[in-house]
Amino acid sequence: MKKNHPHYEVINPGDPHPLGWKVPPVDDLRSAIELLKTIPGHYLETDREVDPNAELAGVYRHIGAGGTVMRPTRIGPAMTFNNIKGFPDSRVLVGLLASRDRVSYLLGAPKRELSIQMGKARVAVIPPVEIGDKPAPCQEVVYRAEDEGFDLRKLLPAPTNTPDDAGPYFCMGLALSSDPDDRENVDVTIHRLCVQSKDELSIFFAPGRHIDAFRRKAEARGEPLAISINMGLDPAIYIGAEFEAPTTPFGFNELCVAGGLRGKPVELVECQTVPQKAIAKAEIVIEGVILPDVRVAEDQNSGTGKAMPEFPGYTGDANPSLPVIKVTAITTRKNPILQTLVGPGEEHVSLAGIPTEASIYNAMQDALPGLLKNVYAHSAGGGKFLAILQLAKRSAADDGNARQAALIALAVYRELKNVILVDEDVDLFDSDDVLWAMQTRYQGDTDTVFVPGVTGHVLDPSQTPEYNPKLAAKGTTCKTIFDCTVPWHLKEHFVRAQFKEVDPSLWAPSLFGRPAE
Repeated sequence: MKKNHPHYEVINPGDPHPLGWKVPPVDDLRSAIELLKTIPGHYLETDREVDPNAELAGVYRHIGAGGTVMRPTRIGPAMTFNNIKGFPDSRVLVGLLASRDRVSYLLGAPKRELSIQMGKARVAVIPPVEIGDKPAPCQEVVYRAEDEGFDLRKLLPAPTNTPDDAGPYFCMGLALSSDPDDRENVDVTIHRLCVQSKDELSIFFAPGRHIDAFRRKAEARGEPLAISINMGLDPAIYIGAEFEAPTTPFGFNELCVAGGLRGKPVELVECQTVPQKAIAKAEIVIEGVILPDVRVAEDQNSGTGKAMPEFPGYTGDANPSLPVIKVTAITTRKNPILQTLVGPGEEHVSLAGIPTEASIYNAMQDALPGLLKNVYAHSAGGGKFLAILQLAKRSAADDGNARQAALIALAVYRELKNVILVDEDVDLFDSDDVLWAMQTRYQGDTDTVFVPGVTGHVLDPSQTPEYNPKLAAKGTTCKTIFDCTVPWHLKEHFVRAQFKEVDPSLWAPSLFGRPAE
């Protein structure tokens, strides 16, 4: 490994992978599906016709959405719908990453070590490469906007999640764009994309996104910004793209993380109609430009006043003024698979939460090495709002270091709202165990730390001056640390009941996958 970039170490492709996990044979969506077909309970297909307008999401809500979706819901298999009403040549996949177990199979690390794996992949990477004139799978079929009859609404079955949605949305569209002054300064992010017409999409940028900085620079000159929207990808690309600043500073290309996860580079191809790159093995690519000084109301075609279900579990308000992408072409594989998600579901938890965990883990190893055992970005916060930190105190000084660890987590990931600290004997992935620690190792008046009036997330409906008059603006919040760890001097008084170690499979073999004797 050699160091040749200010933001990361570079792995040489073809060298033995140094990060300590077995890389599964996945480098695009189709190989990911083939892998899941070999794992019982993680993949399902149906040939029954489904309407992309609210029905598809309504079905998957019961099959496997999970997350903050209104109950009843559950964590279940990924699902491909092969018969889409009105789109005889299309398929839609939902829920690929809607299970931490499934992410473990797809990325190759044990599910309790995914944050560690992602943290290592963030600092030991393989940058993407361009394939030049080689044929790209994503360009097997090309539809140009200048062609007669071009209409993206008839070419791609963009779903609506609920009857109240502003319109059809591409929920897993990975936007790829670059600095107008430097095409090597690339950013990739998932953004909310609503279909507005036959060749226009609106795009929503949360504050601080790097592609929005590119857009603003181009717009200040009266210039369009070239962009590609990539859908149906290797899951390592999606999940690696969800790192945020300061973990991935301006100028860091998140596709490098996917390269590190896979041990080989992500392949890029030049778009057909705009000066931009696309993911060569994508199922679908939308090419276009973000128009300068053009805005539309997100719900201009529906008038619902709503956008779509967001990760906190609520349907967000339609934005009255969003930038517009003018579509110049759509390129696809033959018989493409459109990939989507249910907004508040467990898939968002995996996409946002595991990079959040990795960011916190890396920062803690630098600042307080040895204190943090593990971290979990909890489903209840959509992978963004709530983090559980499992700590191993070593001395009385760690009573203070535990709370410092929470402050580090809040500093590393600005959208984090609440942090719960637990000891190493608490299973941070078991909510009942975490709540048990809160009931027996926490006193509200001494173990709660408030950090008021700091930046949070605009999609939390409680983060408004109307909800809390002390807040200066929407997207500001009071952050809270719940210290549910035992004070060092009382450790011996908080020892959990210790049971005899046995092999339970001898008495109940069917529960543990063993044959009966």
